[in-house]
Amino acid sequence: MTPRGRFALIVLDGVGIGACPDQAAYGDRGSDTLGNVARAVGGLDLPYLAGLGLGCCRPLPGLACSAPSAAHGVALPRSKGKDSTTGHWELCELLLDQPFPTYPNGFPDDVIAAFSRATGRGVLANKPASGTAVIEEYGAEHLATGKWIVYTSADSVFQVAAHEENVPLAELYAACETARAQLTGEHAVSRVIARPFVGEPGQFTRTAHRRDFSVEPVGPTLLDRLAEAGIPRVGLGKVDDLFAGRNISSHHTPTNEEAYARIAEALRTMESGFLFVNVLEFDQTWGHRNDVPGFYKGLRALDEALPALVDLLRPGDVMLLTADHGNDPTTPSTDHSREAVPVLAVGPDVRPAALGTRATFADLGATAAEYFDMAPAVGTSFLSEILA
Repeated sequence: MTPRGRFALIVLDGVGIGACPDQAAYGDRGSDTLGNVARAVGGLDLPYLAGLGLGCCRPLPGLACSAPSAAHGVALPRSKGKDSTTGHWELCELLLDQPFPTYPNGFPDDVIAAFSRATGRGVLANKPASGTAVIEEYGAEHLATGKWIVYTSADSVFQVAAHEENVPLAELYAACETARAQLTGEHAVSRVIARPFVGEPGQFTRTAHRRDFSVEPVGPTLLDRLAEAGIPRVGLGKVDDLFAGRNISSHHTPTNEEAYARIAEALRTMESGFLFVNVLEFDQTWGHRNDVPGFYKGLRALDEALPALVDLLRPGDVMLLTADHGNDPTTPSTDHSREAVPVLAVGPDVRPAALGTRATFADLGATAAEYFDMAPAVGTSFLSEILA
């Protein structure tokens, strides 16, 4: 098989599609990001996604399943965990048998003390918290004392917040790099995240200068194999952060709108290769803030942006739309949810096959591997089901 051209993997961060077999073990029984949003808004009005077959992946209020134009199905998570790193790694054929550590009671005293000594600043909070809530609670004290605001969530993250006018961004990033170097072994969290903010007490807002410092992938990934094979790789969004920059660089896109514009630019200029995109606002802006109207507005904007992107695909190209986990904005939790993810495959030559329920996200990476004439490392390719 000869590589056909461009293969785009578009990850809609947090856009899960409901139950998976082990959902209850993660405390997420009933989480159904797309389904619950659809019910909350009285049915989804997404004509283009409906035409592709989103309502054929699983039943969704408002979306009929009639003559879909895309291949369609769902994929189940197989790796342990429900964070972005785990999900993206699984999409790229790297499975985890053990989840990354989480800290429901905050980080141990020795971890915090070591971070404080190394960075020369004290620490506030040290507990699971919403990012917007924690800066409102501790922001004034941070401004008065210069201490870091350190917090976590149900996910495996060590987050460090600091006011941009109080702590230079370079110092915040350096502190996160220090934490990344310290958090190894039993405390090897999936990501250390810099969370800068601005404003005055009562009016603090986070900025677009967030940076993620991920743990290095613990085994070979699709990106490694593509690099070894000389296949060009273009990243958009935080995908480089999620792979610790290993064999992928990326232009960060702080909004979905910018992500769609950058996807269009890439599809106009790439001659061949792998386009890997994280579209972040479904998770970061709406899911984590339980913003159902915002989430639905984001889906409507996606529906409006997709036709122009699909029109840029050439014969032989494949675009996969999927997600890395759920983030149901209708539940009391503001954290990620363990969910199945939708799978939509589009392209001028893609057949509208029913892909069923895939046993692992890795089937998408396996499909990309076969597209580029490589044997799948993990998972089962469905390339032959969608392309002649």
